[in-house]
Amino acid sequence: MEFFKIKRDIPFMRHALILNVISVVTFLAAVFFLWHKGLHWSVEFTGGTVMELHYPHAADQEKIRNTLRTIGYEAPEVTSFGTAQGVLLRLPILAGQAQTGASTQVFNAICASEQGAPKVTQVTTDKGQTVNRTSCVNAAGQEVVSLQRVEAVGAAVGDELAQNGLNALLMVIIGVVAYLAIRFEWKFAVAAIIANLHDVVIILGFFAFFELEFSLTVLAAILAVLGYSVNESVVIFDRIREMFRKQRKMTVPQVIDHAITSTISRTIITHGSTQMMVLSMLFFGGHALHNFAIALTIGICFGIYSSVFVAAALAMWLGVKREDLIKPVKEKDETDGAVV
Repeated sequence: MEFFKIKRDIPFMRHALILNVISVVTFLAAVFFLWHKGLHWSVEFTGGTVMELHYPHAADQEKIRNTLRTIGYEAPEVTSFGTAQGVLLRLPILAGQAQTGASTQVFNAICASEQGAPKVTQVTTDKGQTVNRTSCVNAAGQEVVSLQRVEAVGAAVGDELAQNGLNALLMVIIGVVAYLAIRFEWKFAVAAIIANLHDVVIILGFFAFFELEFSLTVLAAILAVLGYSVNESVVIFDRIREMFRKQRKMTVPQVIDHAITSTISRTIITHGSTQMMVLSMLFFGGHALHNFAIALTIGICFGIYSSVFVAAALAMWLGVKREDLIKPVKEKDETDGAVV
């Protein structure tokens, strides 16, 4: 499907050197911010406290965040859990604070903001066990909030998650290189993986510079961006191979320019529709999806850029040629068919 058709090829490769210099500068800036500031890890990686609260009415998440800020949490993570009445808190360990007493301090502060007092009652579970249930009741004896569960995430668990996330990223990279090397040629594989790492490092540098929280959802977004960027690179590489077969008089830069120009309509449709959905998550998805949507937004924009100006340009500079993708036709021997 094409909403419009460009009759003349756009000379993308003519400006590849300048744009790749900009890419190198951006990449180095991202590496510098990662080294200088580092990532702002979430509770899943650093350890902390996870609390689930339940309200008899829709919870006011912004009010809860303001309450948590007053007791020392600079960027508390407050998200809906299941329904509008359920709230999940992910809180880091504060300096000088015992992890075991953090949940009590937090619940007491939230209870005070609701003008209530904590109350501990004993209830019997379905298995016949007697457990303590913590709730907050107001002056009229009505329950205004209850504590459903408390979990402590240790640093060892955070280290394991970080290692598993790194392993997942490495497995994706290895899989991409192997796939492209088998389907196309090793020069395309090297170009594509450099372009993909370019996208990942820029996303990480953006999070480091603005000190945004890096959580498991952001890691999931980065893995999604890798797949999305590879898909765009594969489409362009496939068209380059097709043009090599059809246009034997074109030079390599001309073939690449024609391949990219002929896929512009498809790029605008797919990336534009995806970006609209991501932007709706960014603006209307609330605090829970904010960082996830930011990572996807940056990744989609730079994924288009890197597929055109980084991956394609690198493949050209690595010396990709028609013979790399098309087996040469064996010339017919003059003696073939001769009558003896």
